[in-house]
Formats: sequence, C-alpha cells, structure tokens
Amino acid sequence: MRNYWRFLPKTIVPYLFLFPALLVIGLTVFFPAFHAFYLSFTEYGYNLNENPTWVGGKNFQQLFEDELFWKTLGNTVLYLLGVVPLLITLPLLLAILVNRKLKGIGFFRLSYYTPVIISMVVAGIAWNWLYAENGLLNQLGQWLLGSQPVAALFPIPWLTSPDWAIFSVMVVTLWKGLGYYMVIYLAGLQGIPPDLYEAAALDGSDGWQRHWDITIPLMRPYVVLVGVISSISAMKVFEEVYIMTQGGPRNSSKTIVYYLYEQAFQNLNISYACAIGLVLFLVILTLSILRLIVVPQELD
Repeated sequence: MRNYWRFLPKTIVPYLFLFPALLVIGLTVFFPAFHAFYLSFTEYGYNLNENPTWVGGKNFQQLFEDELFWKTLGNTVLYLLGVVPLLITLPLLLAILVNRKLKGIGFFRLSYYTPVIISMVVAGIAWNWLYAENGLLNQLGQWLLGSQPVAALFPIPWLTSPDWAIFSVMVVTLWKGLGYYMVIYLAGLQGIPPDLYEAAALDGSDGWQRHWDITIPLMRPYVVLVGVISSISAMKVFEEVYIMTQGGPRNSSKTIVYYLYEQAFQNLNISYACAIGLVLFLVILTLSILRLIVVPQELD
C-alpha cells in the first residue's frame, strides 16, 4: 500500500480523501441546483410524467409581471428591515450583560440560549397559543391596562389581521435568534483584553461609556458577521410563516420562500418555482459575497 501511494503525485492524494464527500455533495446539492436552474427555463409542472419543454425566459417574464411575487418580495424585505437591526443590537446588549464573572451567570446564559435549541414547530405552536384571541398576551394586556382607554385595543388580532401578522411572526424570529447571536458576540467580548477597560477607566471612561469607546469598535467584525448572517436567514424565513400563518391573512405575511413552496408543492408549478428560487439564489449570493468581502477586511 505504501508503494502504491508513493507513485501518486502529492497534489492528488488530498483530493482522493475528499472524493467521497465531494461525491455526496455533488449528488445531493450541486446536481439538484443545476437541474433547478435548467428547469427555470422550461415549462414543467402539473403532469410530472412529461418531459420539460424549453420556453426560454417565459417564466421570468411571468415572474416580473406577477403582483403576488412582488408582494412576497416586499414582505421579505420588510422582514429583513424589521428583524436584522434588532438581531444586531439586542444580542450585543445581552452579551455585554452576561459577560460578567458573577455567581449564577451561567444560568442566565443558558436561559437566553434555550430558545435556539427549541424546535421551531414547538415554538410556533406555543406562540400561536400566546397570540390567540383569549391567549396569554391579550389576557395580560387587558389585566395590566384595566379600564384605561388603551384597553379597548384588546384583544389584538395578532395573527388574523393583515396589519399585525407579519410583525407577530417577526417577534418569534427575534426570540429564536437572540441567544444564537449572543453567543457569537460573547466569544468576541471574551477576546477583548481586560487591560483595555482598566486603561479606559483611568482616562475617565467608565460604565456604558467604556463600551462605546472600546467594546463597539473592537466588536465591529462580529457586528458585520452577525448582520450578514441574519440578513441571509431573514431572506430564507419559512418555518415561522408555515407554522403560524401560512402566509395569511390575505398574503400579508407570505414571504418569497413560502411563495416558492406554494408554487412547487401545492400548485405543482415546478418551473415557475425554480425561477423564483433562482432570483432568491442571486439575492443570497450577493449577501454571501458581501460577507466574504467585508468580514475579512474587518478582521484585518
């Protein structure tokens, strides 16, 4: 065996070890992706026994004339603008709060991280109960406000009103993501030398001012990383919408990924769904390239 490996060029040997993994990835990731790209230029659906027919850019022309597509894209952008800024700032504040050597601090870290490991199905069902007309949130609001004029707003139709539905789903995404991004920030905070804070205290920078002067500038690479990752996740949001609203009411909470799922698996319009997926892929690819360009520069 040693003699056999000796005759192979050294540059080939690593790829032989990688070949099994590359084969699996090629069959399960790359081949379906290229096939979906091909199907986006064909007419294929309804009758899946027939061969796809090449139609060129017909699906994309239909896509850009589809009002529902633009509505779902707008909902997705709204989701991104509503969720990402909070997922950048709130986890950083939590990380600063739990980055202390206090007795029992591990309990608080675990408490904030627990939603991350909870299944989205379980979380969605639980939040559906909270958002119900006679659920905890409405009952608590009525109890706290009592006879005040604002109490007339309750019960709030959290998931049944077009004005509230998408924002109610956003809250679940925030609740699930806070702990995950907090851990990323916490890793960065623990890499900051304590000497810097001691020197800043001697210069009169103490309390929250020291975080403004030291923590935030040094955490900038992590802020950019979290911003890009959370943006990609917001563009691909699906489970929350599927479990809690299924895109309703009146498509007010329908995102682009849910619309893709609806076209592919409910309407069996496979080619049109592939065209939607290609547009989504280009958007996410742009965000991924942004991450590759910006984050290394920040780390330097």
